[in-house]
Amino acid sequence: MKNYITKQDLSIHAELIGLLDNEILPGLDVSEEQVWVGFSKLVHELAPLNRALLEKRQQLQEQIDQWHRDHPQGLSQDFSAYKQFLMDIGYLVAEGETFAADTKNVDDEIATIAGPQLVVPVNNARFALNAANARWGSLYDAYYGTDVIDEREGRDKSGAYNPVRGKAVIQKATEFLDQSVPLAKGQHAAATAYEIESGELQASLDDGSKVGLAKPEQFIGSNQVDDTLVLLLQKNKLHIELHIDHQHPIGKDSAAGVKDIVIESAISTIMDCEDSVAAVDGQDKALVYRNWLGLMKGDLEETFKKGDQTIIRKMNPNRHYAGKDGQAIELHGRSLLLVRNVGHLMTNNAILDAQGNEVPEGFLDALFTTLGAMHDFKEDATLHNSRTKSIYIVKPKMHGPEEAAFTNTLFSGIEDILGLPRNTMKIGVMDEERRTTVNLKECIRAVKDRIVFINTGFLDRTGDEIHTSMQAGAFLPKESIKQQAWINAYEDWNVDIGIECGLPGVAQIGKGMWPKPDEMAQMLATKLDHPKAGANCAWVPSPTGATLHATHYHQEDVFARQTVLSKRPRANLDDILTVPLLGSHKLSKQEIQNELDNNAQGILGYVVRWIDQGVGCSKVPDIKDVGLMEDRATLRISSQLLANWLEHGVCSEQDVNEAMQRMARIVDEQNAGDPNYINMAPSYDGVAFKSACALVFAGAEQPSGYTEPLLHAYRLQAKG
Repeated sequence: MKNYITKQDLSIHAELIGLLDNEILPGLDVSEEQVWVGFSKLVHELAPLNRALLEKRQQLQEQIDQWHRDHPQGLSQDFSAYKQFLMDIGYLVAEGETFAADTKNVDDEIATIAGPQLVVPVNNARFALNAANARWGSLYDAYYGTDVIDEREGRDKSGAYNPVRGKAVIQKATEFLDQSVPLAKGQHAAATAYEIESGELQASLDDGSKVGLAKPEQFIGSNQVDDTLVLLLQKNKLHIELHIDHQHPIGKDSAAGVKDIVIESAISTIMDCEDSVAAVDGQDKALVYRNWLGLMKGDLEETFKKGDQTIIRKMNPNRHYAGKDGQAIELHGRSLLLVRNVGHLMTNNAILDAQGNEVPEGFLDALFTTLGAMHDFKEDATLHNSRTKSIYIVKPKMHGPEEAAFTNTLFSGIEDILGLPRNTMKIGVMDEERRTTVNLKECIRAVKDRIVFINTGFLDRTGDEIHTSMQAGAFLPKESIKQQAWINAYEDWNVDIGIECGLPGVAQIGKGMWPKPDEMAQMLATKLDHPKAGANCAWVPSPTGATLHATHYHQEDVFARQTVLSKRPRANLDDILTVPLLGSHKLSKQEIQNELDNNAQGILGYVVRWIDQGVGCSKVPDIKDVGLMEDRATLRISSQLLANWLEHGVCSEQDVNEAMQRMARIVDEQNAGDPNYINMAPSYDGVAFKSACALVFAGAEQPSGYTEPLLHAYRLQAKG
């Protein structure tokens, strides 16, 4: 076959062979024969098991669909019978005895430091580098460049530097210092200078007095960089740098000469091969793996133009200081990088087995991302990611304990092929499927020696909620679904089970994305709820968002909070199993139309970029022109809701078609400034428009309601 090379009994895309032979294997004590002999054997043994697990998903779904058809009022009249049915078919499994996760060699960023987490498409090198370097961020820049500081009374942010706005930034930053590293008396706004005396930090105040920190141990070191004195402090294991230079254009506007406050921000980052990436063939997968390899080698670079300047983006080095005891301090300069592989469902034509079948894409990801990460273990590596020689792989879309156990087997197989110690490959379990949620304790047990991460995600989880109970009845509109008891129970249950299974001090318990990158004031006002909920990481849409969200972890000691939460009763499983149906609630024609338009616009706005341009994650304007960070999770919930409404007669095919065409015109207008954009209207016959409609009209038949099968098929068509 053209563009394929045979190794053992596998047909492998030539770009993957070239990547492996020329870029990955050099420098590793692994041979090409070792890779392909081992991988061929693994595919032969495990691919049938993978297919069997997917068949079980379908069998369970068919049984659940039939139960709902046979019991049209079952959920409202006999909930206990429904719950017993789920146990009888093995959807709900018996919960075993108490245990504690026993993961070894976990980096502090996961085990003992709470903070923001970025998720970025790894096939975009510039995004990936920005995220890796987002470990440290300027609080001044984050305040100045966002709506956290309003633009009233001369505080405009457009154009050149505005000293009026700058003054407001400095004032707000001193409030942060008062909260995180307070003085023994007085406030940081009154400081006229900071000095180190006898190894301790002293602030001179405007009344002529000198004062130290309320907790002197928060000052840990310093550094002199040209004319700038850098003072290093910490709160809740997060570091703060005060940059002092009275002569600096910004420093001179601060009474104490503070030209910037730089804080630890994105403590960890998930480099994504999955929901935010459009990778449908060997060429696409090679780009994904090449960028991950560059991050692990530390040599990934991206050159781009900004105005008249050519900028080369590369990974930041570590940071160095002299401790107040005179000893050297070295802090990590980059976010700790995890990598999200794809789930068990999808295959990819990048590698074909002996019968010409596409190999499960998760197998490819496990092999190639692990091979890339092995460069991080080399003693002569320029930059290191993990200091414990661990590889952190987030595994999405697993359904229940059997599938978690299968991933454990897959990872063991990859470790054996590559000669890695057992449990080098750590696992993050994404709690985004209903069957995983209700069996979360047993899912964690299945990977208890690898587990480093669990999290919740409303969008995918709701998409699966709708698909699982597709035949139970019509669902509430999306915003109403968020208000139902099941969602709070789901969020609390994840934390409760994580704490019960001993994850604090071992693994991250995470919460989902803030979707509005331009609404940072709102984020700052509300996202403190995630640390308070016991989450030691939560997703943010940008490095700036990470810097702002990091301030929440100064306000809340998450590990202390987890101790408090460990004493509350566990969330109610019955609440989680209560399906958010429309029931007797009647929607007006306008309410139905609004929901149709909102979902159609969201689907089209995302799909048109995915199909026509291969963009898997971007800021997509919603129906009100508010920019939202979108990936496939958004698409899943929207397409499944409309499919559900079609199934139960809330709307008709004509209603959906009219909404799709009307919203296509709006999406075309929203993308008018993109020279690469292909209009959907007025013909409505392009590949992107057809794929968006298929996601709805064929939504009820899609496996678990996933969008990937249709998106991949239409994207391959668009690529020709």
